[in-house]
Amino acid sequence: MSISLIFANNKRLQMGKKNKNKMYYAHSLPGEPREKWQSLEDHLKNVAELAKRFAEPFGAGDMAYAAGLLHDIGKYSNAFQEMLAETNSDETSSEIHRGPDHSSAGAQEINKRFTDGLGKLLAYLIAGHHAGLLDGQANGACLHRRLENLNIPDYSVCPRTIYESIPKVQLPAQLTKRDSPEVLAFRLQFFVRMLFSCLVDADFLDTEAFMNKKNSSLRGRYDSLTELYDKVQKELNSIIKNSPDSLVNRKRREVLEQCLYKAKETPGLFSLTVPTGGGKTLSSLSFALEHAKKYGMQRVIYVIPYTSIIEQNADVFKRICGDDAVLEHHSNFEFTEDSYKAQLAAENWDAPLIVTTNVQFFETLFHYRTSKCRKAHNIANSVIIFDEAQMLPVDLLRPCMAAIEELALNYKVTAVLCSATQPALGKSDEFRYGIEGIREIINRPDDLYQSLRRVMVSRLPVISNVELAERISGNRNRQVLCVVNTRKHARQIFDAIQDKTGLFHLSGLMCPVHRTEVLDRIRLALKEVEPCRVVSTQLIEAGVDVDFPVVFRALAGIDSIAQSAGRCNREGKLGNDGKVYVFMPENANPPGYLRQSAEEAEGIIRNFDDILSLKAVHEYFKNLYWRHGNQLDRHQIISRFAEGVRSCNFPFKTAGEDFRMIENGTQSIVIPYNDEAKRLIHALKASDSRGVARKLQRYTVQVFPDVIKKLGLVALEAVHEHYYILINDHLYKPDIGLDWNDPYFRNIEGNIC
Repeated sequence: MSISLIFANNKRLQMGKKNKNKMYYAHSLPGEPREKWQSLEDHLKNVAELAKRFAEPFGAGDMAYAAGLLHDIGKYSNAFQEMLAETNSDETSSEIHRGPDHSSAGAQEINKRFTDGLGKLLAYLIAGHHAGLLDGQANGACLHRRLENLNIPDYSVCPRTIYESIPKVQLPAQLTKRDSPEVLAFRLQFFVRMLFSCLVDADFLDTEAFMNKKNSSLRGRYDSLTELYDKVQKELNSIIKNSPDSLVNRKRREVLEQCLYKAKETPGLFSLTVPTGGGKTLSSLSFALEHAKKYGMQRVIYVIPYTSIIEQNADVFKRICGDDAVLEHHSNFEFTEDSYKAQLAAENWDAPLIVTTNVQFFETLFHYRTSKCRKAHNIANSVIIFDEAQMLPVDLLRPCMAAIEELALNYKVTAVLCSATQPALGKSDEFRYGIEGIREIINRPDDLYQSLRRVMVSRLPVISNVELAERISGNRNRQVLCVVNTRKHARQIFDAIQDKTGLFHLSGLMCPVHRTEVLDRIRLALKEVEPCRVVSTQLIEAGVDVDFPVVFRALAGIDSIAQSAGRCNREGKLGNDGKVYVFMPENANPPGYLRQSAEEAEGIIRNFDDILSLKAVHEYFKNLYWRHGNQLDRHQIISRFAEGVRSCNFPFKTAGEDFRMIENGTQSIVIPYNDEAKRLIHALKASDSRGVARKLQRYTVQVFPDVIKKLGLVALEAVHEHYYILINDHLYKPDIGLDWNDPYFRNIEGNIC
């Protein structure tokens, strides 16, 4: 179906009696006279102009302008003006949380003024511009109830000039094409989200410019993408000039040359298939900057699955481009007083080069809260690099792919899917949910793979923990990495190895600071050619730069096996003779999705001599995605939007709550690991500070609720009801981390009456 939306005839508002000399205000200033407050008319016009500028890259400037003009007309009420006069305080402590409803007025007004559903689409923006996007219709709070609410403060003194300034608007042509209900619904709700972002950011920025001029002055003033391009090219020229003439370096130059050549092609969807060690990071950045410069794009966004890779890449980019040019935005990043400008930029992503996580990026496009959605409009007209694209979550793959495709089709985005193990995301007869029109940047990716191949993968039969421990600790394997699928299995293998000389353990039961220290010791042992045997969960696959001659990998998905293989002969010192052994653990099958991916990998191992070849990888992902079918959208987000397309009743709030990329139900235990952790714990007890809590994330271990219950008050101290501090030192070991099965703890527990 299509939605034809035509500007409705203006209806004259019944104007109440008003005092022509009375001034109406949007915001007050604490302790300042009215003469210094911001007039409401100025605020409406400022927000309208800003929102229009933000929406113009995707052809919706006039629609954003209309929403901006009407978003706060509910403040033309005596109730709101009296509240301002009484409080004369910052709106964040009064108007938003305790003030009278002022957003329903604008939502109702815009809904009346535009027909055929357009008014309702724009009403979502205004009704939710403080609290977030609402569901169209629900048992509780929803847009329908807001539009039907007759008990809102009288705003009839709103000047006629505001209504006369509303432009005639219609949906962009690409959104009125005849498509299936699913496609049309997704495009319409996505369009509402992008417009919502424009309005929210414009509202925040204009309010900030009036109420906090210091913060406002810190925004913007970045190097242009052209200046960043020049810095990156200078760095690359230096690397090429000073690098020895080797096969690897020649292949890296070829990758860079092909990236720069393909950057001249028209915007859209690309893939970049480069093996580990092929120079993918800087080559993809060069593609992005060259492409953005040629087509007038406004920023480059790097989207990465793991914070460890983000930190590595961000450090490289900052060294080349300067700290101020790169916004690093993820849960582990600590904003300091010196990085306050970056903290502001994280609110709306107005920096030229952004490095962020899959979680941050996709929740921006699917969440309902204003703080999450605010930055979405700045994704338009950008180049987006999806590093390690195979790590897109399978149970959310359909909505993620739909968002990537929609950005490329209608929001002037170029997206690049980067991976050594490129997932089969293209549309085909076998995979009808795939994306059309993906162009590969590398001319002959199979030849590149063969040139940079460094390992041979062998399959071992079912192997017991004791036998595996013997292989790891044997004299032939002085330096060896063993990667398994669960914390429990890692601990079993570690305990089974008798000779602990040069033996290391890594798992999520160690806090991040502890893991970093252990990794530093591992790298030193590898460098000094000392015995170094590591038993780890798959966390070591997450972009950790280590180089072992031998790697054992418990059976898992082909992409996970490839990641482990990337830790083997990483520098190519052994030619192509790195040894990777894939084994089936005895009585240690991986759970859930890991088991399904391992089963698909078994089929690939049976049918392909080289399981890491591009053909094998493609076959693996094709079979994996086909097998999951409807589970590629586990919460049925796309179909739920389609259900309400005829009435424009979209479940923004409930879909936003369901779209969670991290969904494991775990809770955090804070470990008093060192003096810094103890200082932060003391500060947390004194004040429930989000800043302190964020810094403590590097000292936390994630466990399931049953572990919290088991440890209880004997081992944990609850702080502010939702933080748990470990108080039993015996339960955290320097070699393995948190161990709630410690005999000393069990003995104490057994003595409790």
